[in-house]
Amino acid sequence: MKVIVLGAGIIGVSTAWYLLEQGHEVSVVDRQPDAALETSFANGAQISVSFCEPWANADAPLKVLKWLARDDSPLLFRPKLDPWQWRWGLSFLTQCTDGAFERNVQQLVALGRYSHESLKDLVAQTGIEYHRLERGILHFFSSQKDFEGGAAGAELMRRHGVDRRVLSREEVLRVEPALASYGPRIAGGTFTPSDESGDARVFTQELAKRCAARGAVFLYGHAIDGLDREGERLSAVRIHDLASHQPLTLKADAFVAALGSYTAPLLRPLGVHLNIYPAKGYSATLKLRQPERASVVSMIDDARKIAVSRLGDEVRIAGTAELAGYDTGLDSPTARVRCQALVRRYEELFPGVADLSEPNFWAGLRPSTPTNIPYIGRSRIANLWVNAGHGTLGWTHGAGSGRALAELISGKRPALEFSFYGERKTGTAWAGARRAAAAAASQA
Repeated sequence: MKVIVLGAGIIGVSTAWYLLEQGHEVSVVDRQPDAALETSFANGAQISVSFCEPWANADAPLKVLKWLARDDSPLLFRPKLDPWQWRWGLSFLTQCTDGAFERNVQQLVALGRYSHESLKDLVAQTGIEYHRLERGILHFFSSQKDFEGGAAGAELMRRHGVDRRVLSREEVLRVEPALASYGPRIAGGTFTPSDESGDARVFTQELAKRCAARGAVFLYGHAIDGLDREGERLSAVRIHDLASHQPLTLKADAFVAALGSYTAPLLRPLGVHLNIYPAKGYSATLKLRQPERASVVSMIDDARKIAVSRLGDEVRIAGTAELAGYDTGLDSPTARVRCQALVRRYEELFPGVADLSEPNFWAGLRPSTPTNIPYIGRSRIANLWVNAGHGTLGWTHGAGSGRALAELISGKRPALEFSFYGERKTGTAWAGARRAAAAAASQA
């Protein structure tokens, strides 16, 4: 079939790759001049299969209330006159139960495992280099109470087959000796040796080049004006060149919406209402003055809810979430506070290790769902597919999400237990996909 993928982040490009693997003709549309220049550009760099707990848990509502007045809080909710924000927030509250938390964890772990294996195979096949470090992910705690909570979370993950180990302070420092100066303030930690880290932007851009070499067409610098519907199917997507303003109409057998946070507003005029809301995340990328003293193991600082990952001679500090709409600016008072908090915290953990004089700050919109489970599957429109809503786990779930959706579009059933979008109501999305693929093939 001829398939058009809307969006060239890690999700869209991964989908394009696996569609090519299935033998389809693929075009990719993105408004940026290259792949991975929005949410995939400067994220936390972690492939965190084992650190995938949903934001919604029994303790979350009280924490969010406490954080309302703090510009540097890990999760900042700024109420707006936005019905989609309130819809998201109310749905989030329904997920703040122990039962919902465990159900959501089960889904995220299943997708994470499938995706990690897919990524490993893809890297072996392509040879892409992206500052990959297979050193695991370390989660450390600065208070005994938080450490005890982390140990309980590790037990939950072990019930789902995840090898997350509980570590004493001494064991944390053996895993990452660079934390020695902060060591007296560490209560303990957890560690999963199978997780890893790497640069999502570099990987995505290299994968896009390989897609192009296999015949995929990338229409960079093109904005989407709308989707044309005829009956129960899409007939075309209308776009225009941002440089020349030249309009263009693209027809295809199938369409994939993989535009992160922008997926939801694009599809609303079609009557497809996805509960995705942007969570503005921040990062700082610093050059290392003393690389030999910097951490190598990717880590999560529980006290600040931030990730720290080594990327060659640089370090990426990323985290926090701000539910305040589609703003990605860095100039507001709140944005400046949150950016400086990242740098300040890194200096507390690793004094003198990084060059703080020229921090490279960035903000991106994580496409978040109340459950943290993404939409992967077919919409109510027969040939419109969705791959969006991955929140903080787009890099972790990118390869698997692309592979699974390409298989669904091709009428196949992905080999994982996951509630694909479209199946939640009908249970027959993949059977419908087989019929659609067969019909398109017969018309070709």
